[in-house]
Amino acid sequence: MIGTTVEWYDFFLYGSAAALVFNKLFFPAADPLIGTLIAFASYGLGFIARPLGGVVFGHFGDRLGRKKLLVLSLLLMGTATFAMGLLPTYATIGIGAPILLTLLRLVQGFALGGEWGGAVLIVSEHGDARRRGFWTSWPQAGVPTGNLLATAVLAILAAVQTDEAFLSWGWRIPFLLSGILVGIGLWIRLTVAESPIFLAAQANAVAGEKAPIVEVVRRHWRELLVAIGARLAENVTYYVITVFSLTYITGTLKLSKSVGLNALLIASAIHLVAIVSWGTLSDRLGRRKVYLFGAVGTGLWTFVFFLLLDTKSFALVTLAVTVGLVLHAAMYGPQAAFFSELFGTRVRYSGASVGYQLASIVAGALAPFIAVWLLATFHSAVPVSVYVALMAVLTTIAVTLSRETQGVDLEHEERVSMGA
Repeated sequence: MIGTTVEWYDFFLYGSAAALVFNKLFFPAADPLIGTLIAFASYGLGFIARPLGGVVFGHFGDRLGRKKLLVLSLLLMGTATFAMGLLPTYATIGIGAPILLTLLRLVQGFALGGEWGGAVLIVSEHGDARRRGFWTSWPQAGVPTGNLLATAVLAILAAVQTDEAFLSWGWRIPFLLSGILVGIGLWIRLTVAESPIFLAAQANAVAGEKAPIVEVVRRHWRELLVAIGARLAENVTYYVITVFSLTYITGTLKLSKSVGLNALLIASAIHLVAIVSWGTLSDRLGRRKVYLFGAVGTGLWTFVFFLLLDTKSFALVTLAVTVGLVLHAAMYGPQAAFFSELFGTRVRYSGASVGYQLASIVAGALAPFIAVWLLATFHSAVPVSVYVALMAVLTTIAVTLSRETQGVDLEHEERVSMGA
């Protein structure tokens, strides 16, 4: 959870900065909305690199082990984020600034592509089947914790600095702080034992086996499609709530950035608890039931979400974001256990990572960009709500067509996979 928190702090920091800073310092344009669109386009490139990271880290994670790849992903992410804090802006070096920023964003995405699979698998393969939803929800909770840290630092800086100081140098502080967090994360990860289930599978490995990703595509394509479909609503909803809403609040509603940041701060704290709670409930009710509740709930709530934001009331804005993230948690809480249980041990890192990350291209990568484009085109948030609701429908179909995986024996799943 701590390592995941550090990685997602780094990744989310870029999203928040894209909405508040990068559109002005690295992608200046006559129309502020166009500058934001370009900034979000660079933000989306990080997602495009994630499937590549999922394939590479998944392959070596299934061959060499979960732990080694987790350490590498953390080092790559931390280095890229720290370097962002040192970058000169467009006013200093011109076009070189956005190019360097985009390249570092690609490194972030590549590192994060291998992060999620390794983190949740090393937990799921250590824990017992009866409480797997509870245990694997903790690294999932690292996501809102990372967002909480990133948003908290930005909110504090926004509160104690003038807008001019924040744009001049204050925005660099959260990126440079990443160096300290990475050191803590590395210390934790280097002390973690390798997955016992993986070690047993490695001992029984047969020479000449095909690459894990090849096996996933050939024998587990149905499970791969389920994972991709299940991710759509979860991913789109999250980035509309945590990234696009900042643009909507500060740009369309003309409210202070502190309103959005503080609302996200409160909601992220509740989101953390909700993820673990829903993950635990999935151990009792099953993965599918809890996941479907979240998918349907977010599809409906998205229409209420923007109505509450439009009131410009801080209390109602906070309520909108909080309920949205609690419903999102009903998908994200059981997701790690659900995806882990879909694949056998020798292809689990590759299958879970690639399914998770492929969806990020069409979901998380495009969500802020599509939302801003819809807002700019129709001058209304209703099309954005329709977009989120359509993703919820696709996720509902995917999860409905999947098998219930609650409580399966991961070692038995390996035997089933090898016998397929």
